[in-house]
Amino acid sequence: RHGAVKNEDTFKTSQFHFDLWFYFTLQNWVLDFGRPIAMIILPLEWFPLNKPSAGDYFHMAYNVITPFLLLKLIERSPKTLPRSMVYVSIIVFVMGASIHLVGDSVNHRLIFSGYQHHLSVRENPIIKNLKPETLIDSFELLYYYDEYLGHSMWYIPFFLILFIYFTGCFTPVEEESRMPVAALLLIGPSSLYYWYLVTEGQIFILYIFTFFAMMALVMHQKRKGLVLDSNGLFLFYSFIITLVLIAVWVIWLWNDKILRKKYPGVIYIPEPWAFYTLHMNNLHAAKESL
Repeated sequence: RHGAVKNEDTFKTSQFHFDLWFYFTLQNWVLDFGRPIAMIILPLEWFPLNKPSAGDYFHMAYNVITPFLLLKLIERSPKTLPRSMVYVSIIVFVMGASIHLVGDSVNHRLIFSGYQHHLSVRENPIIKNLKPETLIDSFELLYYYDEYLGHSMWYIPFFLILFIYFTGCFTPVEEESRMPVAALLLIGPSSLYYWYLVTEGQIFILYIFTFFAMMALVMHQKRKGLVLDSNGLFLFYSFIITLVLIAVWVIWLWNDKILRKKYPGVIYIPEPWAFYTLHMNNLHAAKESL
């Protein structure tokens, strides 16, 4: 029956979904992390500033492929999960990722005009001298759609679907609670991508609450004699390694005064692209001047 949840004491054997996790990892690195890189390294003549960039086409592909993979992941769950919640989450995910596509496209194209991601919108030299000043409000609105609304509608459903899938990754069979070699090979790239997602998306609160919910669920199910299967272990350990990488990132940049100014809140987690435009971009400019 559609939307029905099976009894908790009935479990199917679950194999590690190497194909899906591999596709996830590959498309995340190429289509998400690779978006701005493709935009920067490919010749500007191929993608004029008033047209979509290569990164935009990467983003469009991501917006189609990722929902499909998420649905396939839910279908592979040993337990029947709440379909209605999954479908609504997928719809909101696509809306948020599409909003982000537009805002991110314009914001990253501004790099070619001298926009600096380590500065706020109003502090950017190319923005603060705009006339009339109401144009600055328009750029702040664009930034809001990109960094706040788009990210929220994109990442909240994404992590919710992962957590819904995680709830079905428990088994009473101890032999199934082992990570195969394929999982060990993927866990590094997967964790590193989640580090990028959390830091660049500025979604540490969402990530840490999801992680705490996972931990609480693991302890709750353990009292019932249930353990994580190989897919659950892969997801859980990926989140643990991600937390370690975030801690290393924050400690490394703890005393950076300029980044501290842009991220003044209690939770200080700089964005990788802000670090790039502040330090690496300056380094490239210095090399070119030699």
